[in-house]
Amino acid sequence: MPTTLTITPPGDYVLARDFCSYGYFLLEPNHWEPETGSAGRVLHLEGGAAAAVIDQRPSGQLRARFDRSLDRSEQGEARRQLSRMLGVDVPRSEVEAFHRADPRWKKSGRGRLCRSPTLFEDMIKTVTSCNVAWPSTITMNRRLCEVMGKRSPSGGYAFPTPRRLARAKPMTLRSRCRVGYRDARIVELAKLYVKGRIDEAWLSDPATPGDDVFRFLTSLPGIGPYAAGNIMQLLGRYDRLAIDTESFRHARVVLGMDGTDAQLSKQLAEYYDAFGDHRFRSYWFELWDFYESRKGPAHTWEKHTTGTTFTASQLNK
Repeated sequence: MPTTLTITPPGDYVLARDFCSYGYFLLEPNHWEPETGSAGRVLHLEGGAAAAVIDQRPSGQLRARFDRSLDRSEQGEARRQLSRMLGVDVPRSEVEAFHRADPRWKKSGRGRLCRSPTLFEDMIKTVTSCNVAWPSTITMNRRLCEVMGKRSPSGGYAFPTPRRLARAKPMTLRSRCRVGYRDARIVELAKLYVKGRIDEAWLSDPATPGDDVFRFLTSLPGIGPYAAGNIMQLLGRYDRLAIDTESFRHARVVLGMDGTDAQLSKQLAEYYDAFGDHRFRSYWFELWDFYESRKGPAHTWEKHTTGTTFTASQLNK
């Protein structure tokens, strides 16, 4: 019999708001169904791929219904992966601390950001989002799942594991998954993961200085300053910005700043210093608020229509 899991989130948790809070909720193998208010996801577990549909009950609890039976070990792993992806592992106290630093978001309750079930997937998704238009990022992640991911009983594809990608030929990723120049870098990252060279516990440990984490990340193949900053927020380290072309657009259009990219970077750093350890949160929710002002609340976005045009270059038309 297929397994159903119940997860108790913090009392302030809202699935539609907290899952539909970052662009990765639109990337395969994630899926959001606006009509039912449910999230879909194929997880890679010890016994293979398993698809889950997650909704929030009137009691506030989250219900995850799988397309196959999970043994006890897989249930534990599924809970850990879903908790990370949905932001259930972010306590209410942390969100409240953010609201004290930036009261603008207290009424909406915003504070959690969607991420992937694993850091490895977050890293690969970040690599596929650099130096490319959003529709191509969507295509890359869809093809990575379809070509390299395991299939669940109901037909969905999981995100490929480090071991699977470590064995891949770069040309296969380039030709079949359309990742372009990222092909060898993705394989190299996967190999580092398989060899245990990327220590997630060390990266996530609050005792590890942020500068050390940033230096390590930028030493990895395919990870530049923007990617490192973004991976840091996906690690729960929100004290550093991830500056890219969207940041410069936001600085000019929303914040009224002017100057060269270097000058804008300095102005943005000074502006967000006021939010301390929550710099990225304040920046991101400003950005997300702009997107929603153009296309409506993110939980109403259709994945294959509005979801393909959520970057400001499109929404600003």
